[in-house]
Amino acid sequence: MAPKHRALLFNFIGFAFFFVGGRLLLGYLFSINTVLLAIMAAVIATILAPKFAVVKTAKGKKLMMKWIFIKGFREI
Repeated sequence: MAPKHRALLFNFIGFAFFFVGGRLLLGYLFSINTVLLAIMAAVIATILAPKFAVVKTAKGKKLMMKWIFIKGFREI
């Protein structure tokens, strides 16, 4: 799998994990409109989910990750 496609897949999986978890937790805690719950869960997932990107280096393309809970970038 190409690094670009792997980054896209990892971004989707990270966002989906936090979106579904946030949506279920918010739905359990608050009884408001489902559209508002989905918007709130999307904002939370956007902030908390790790971001993956492909970086070109002298040795080739590398998959890098940045997350709010770790300092700096990590090579995958």
